[in-house]
Amino acid sequence: METEKIINDLFPAYQEDLSRLIAHDSVLDESGVEPFGEGIQAALEEMLAIAEKLGFETTIDPKGYYGYAEIGEGEDLFGVLGHIDVVPVGDLDNWDSHPFELTEKDGRLYGRGTSDDKGPMLASMYALKALLDAGYELNQRVRFIVGTDEESLWRCMDAYTAQEEIPTMGFTPDSSFPLNYAEKGLIEYYLHSGEESDIRLEGGGPLNAVPEQARVDYDKKVEAALEELGYRYKKVEDDLIVYGKAMHAMVADEGENAIIYAAEALHKAGKRNAMIDFMVDVLANPNGEGIYGKVEDEVSGKLMLTVGDVQFTEDEQKVGIDMRFPVTTSKEFIDETLKEVGKKHQIRVEDYDYLPSVYIERDSDLVRGLMKAYQDITGDMESQPRVSGGATYARAMDNVVAFGPLLPGKEETEHQPNENLVIEDMKTAIEVYMEAFKNLVVAN
Repeated sequence: METEKIINDLFPAYQEDLSRLIAHDSVLDESGVEPFGEGIQAALEEMLAIAEKLGFETTIDPKGYYGYAEIGEGEDLFGVLGHIDVVPVGDLDNWDSHPFELTEKDGRLYGRGTSDDKGPMLASMYALKALLDAGYELNQRVRFIVGTDEESLWRCMDAYTAQEEIPTMGFTPDSSFPLNYAEKGLIEYYLHSGEESDIRLEGGGPLNAVPEQARVDYDKKVEAALEELGYRYKKVEDDLIVYGKAMHAMVADEGENAIIYAAEALHKAGKRNAMIDFMVDVLANPNGEGIYGKVEDEVSGKLMLTVGDVQFTEDEQKVGIDMRFPVTTSKEFIDETLKEVGKKHQIRVEDYDYLPSVYIERDSDLVRGLMKAYQDITGDMESQPRVSGGATYARAMDNVVAFGPLLPGKEETEHQPNENLVIEDMKTAIEVYMEAFKNLVVAN
């Protein structure tokens, strides 16, 4: 009951600080002086200002790639890795409240970044602060490392690891409880075709999300094809806007890909080129079966493929794809097979990004300490450490795992309209983080 009172007492301050963070439109923008845009820079500075208020010593990279907040003394360094950049909000009509205004409704806090990852990172910071305010002492330093480019190319982590001290162990509050001890490999490509074509198709953006919209020129045959296929669309002036369902790329087969839907309608209406054919015949299956056949294992499940971006011009067709492949599947198989299939269809494959799979032993001190914290607070002895298709900062450094904050069986809203956190669930997460810090960084 004492811990419950502590968390209830601190939550209004947490919510106020989260509101300040959510107010920053921290979507990637490389058009200005800051490496990733004014909004991301402002959110980074806001997070560090909050940390200073809570009693942490802060450092910001002079170039703006990252920052960190540290407390404690000693040779060992425990890391908590999070990020303040967010994915684009998409169509505002799909939001019930403004994405950059924290809105409380029916026991939830809505806003872009509430669950991914501003809310969870702030919660873990508040958890440690609460523990220290209750009189506990640290046996090492704890550093909250704030990334700025997680939703894109992780250039923030490249800069951090090249210049700064690496924690001996840590976690990232950017996934689900109880924890992820392994993550699928991630690889991204851009596909190119140099065919002269008057077909217009555009949509998507970040490759790590199933796109919810795509646009094509209005055409009666395409409209008829959309009707026949049963896909949602709207005629807006000279455009047909095709709608899907946004979803994180790690669960691509649970989304509805608007780009693929639009390509299928164009194809059915007879508006075809090499890339349209490739998208429909090869890329449409979200488990990559058009390229590889069935790829899955017992440890980490099926391969996931997302067509996340498309840009057609009169003389070039460009498509960006994201794949999450099982931990027992080799990068070489993924890479070589795609390039062989692409060559057969006159599609050039350009490497874009790659993150290797990650695996931490389940009986390690880190995993055991975190699992004990989760089980002691929640009483859940059934949920086990798992493998994820998501790409978290656990890949950025050795001996780091993804730990919370989403409770088992709860709705995932990251990367979607009306992203939100459940207030009572976040209070539980804060308590779990407090217990985890007790197990791993508090003096006996």
